[in-house]
Amino acid sequence: MFGPMIRDLADLVGKLLDRGEEPVTLIRLRRAGWFRDTPDEQMLASYRFVQLRTLGMAVLVGLAIGQLFGAEPLVRLLLFGLSVVVGASRTRGRLNRAIEDRRDLMRIEIYTVNQLLAMRVRAGGGVVQSVSSTVSRGRGEVVGELAEAMRLHRAGWPASDAFRRIAEVTPEPFCARTYRLLASADERGSDLGSSLLALSEDVRETRRESVKRTATKRRAAMLMPTIAILAPVLILFVAAPLPYLITGWQ
Repeated sequence: MFGPMIRDLADLVGKLLDRGEEPVTLIRLRRAGWFRDTPDEQMLASYRFVQLRTLGMAVLVGLAIGQLFGAEPLVRLLLFGLSVVVGASRTRGRLNRAIEDRRDLMRIEIYTVNQLLAMRVRAGGGVVQSVSSTVSRGRGEVVGELAEAMRLHRAGWPASDAFRRIAEVTPEPFCARTYRLLASADERGSDLGSSLLALSEDVRETRRESVKRTATKRRAAMLMPTIAILAPVLILFVAAPLPYLITGWQ
């Protein structure tokens, strides 16, 4: 009995939180890997329900805190507003973190996938045959997207259009480059093996630079507590003789 009412409320809340950008939200859900193997309409409805549930739980916690401590009406109103902000941003933050985590994982996987595809192409297989063989034997996020391209191809899509479709929704730019390369090779018959190996080298160099930057940031973060503790002590040692040097006071 309450199902239609809850769905309508979730749809209203979701549109307010996402500012009506349903196509963008669908792409972000696909990139995060949420609600896989789900039609777009049902996927969006499931995400709206998660938004409503998170917002409702945050509001209930805020009201419970106000009631528990016997807060004034103004404080309760501030708690309500804060809980709304937290509940609205929590789901979006989880979605953003899921996209980042999936992007990092796919950047690790795409190097190996490109190597496998290059070997199968050089062994004499075509683009579709090489991708199908990799999908049948592999696991992971990149293989899952290639499997989606093969599913679209079996459903009647040209292979190049299927690869370009998954290139539009993937969160990792290097994966998008690989999929576009597969689409171009299927249309024009270019030297796919050499291109995939070159792209793998680009992925490895980018990962190496990313690791170096992360290590530098972590090293700087480790120095901050030491600096915060030693800096006041050093300032005291330097400033202690200044009154005597300036005024002669002992």
